[in-house]
Amino acid sequence: MTDDQKYRAAEAAMAEVTSGMRLGLGTGSTAKHFVDIVGRAVQNGLDVICIPTSEVTAAQARGLGIPLTDLETTPELDLTVDGADELGPGLALIKGGGGALLREKIVAAASKRMIVIADQSKRVEVLGRYPLPIEVNHFGLGATTAAIGAVMADFNAEGELRRRLKADGTPFVTDGGHAILDAFFGRIPQPEALAKALVDIPGVVEHGLFIGLCQRAYVAGPAGVDVLDG
Repeated sequence: MTDDQKYRAAEAAMAEVTSGMRLGLGTGSTAKHFVDIVGRAVQNGLDVICIPTSEVTAAQARGLGIPLTDLETTPELDLTVDGADELGPGLALIKGGGGALLREKIVAAASKRMIVIADQSKRVEVLGRYPLPIEVNHFGLGATTAAIGAVMADFNAEGELRRRLKADGTPFVTDGGHAILDAFFGRIPQPEALAKALVDIPGVVEHGLFIGLCQRAYVAGPAGVDVLDG
């Protein structure tokens, strides 16, 4: 039923999309449903131009005939619709489970509005149960890992820091050519302070805390879709 909830959240968010929009397309299992729905709408006459947040989403969108652009040509977007790994108080998010956090954050920041679509399992009272993805440069990886570990200790992380690997055991590499470290905090009661501490580390390219970027969330559960406004 979770996949059905993801679809219903994506379907509800289409109420925000109108012809003429410049639209950011997210990455992940819920965003994939949204891209499929946008593709069908385009085939039925919806006039939008879109920027994908990953190569996977770009390939999906091209296959559906969705017109694509980039942030050099179209630096300002009307709306981005994306999923989330966790949705906390104030619509603070953890994103990056699919490895696209850098592009997702760039696209969200270039948008007038960001909307999150999710099933109810993603709602949490305190962020941190889901491991926080941190995108890092390969150069100086050991030093960067040690510095992140020190920040985790300062913020009383309950778990460890792991290099993300692919299913075959080789290191995961993002579309931008970076590594991802997954930080198991358990609880993040001060996400703003943690976000600043992480971004201050040389070698950290971006982190998966999305704070102050999301304006609305469509969250689907067995009883229907709730609309949460920030």
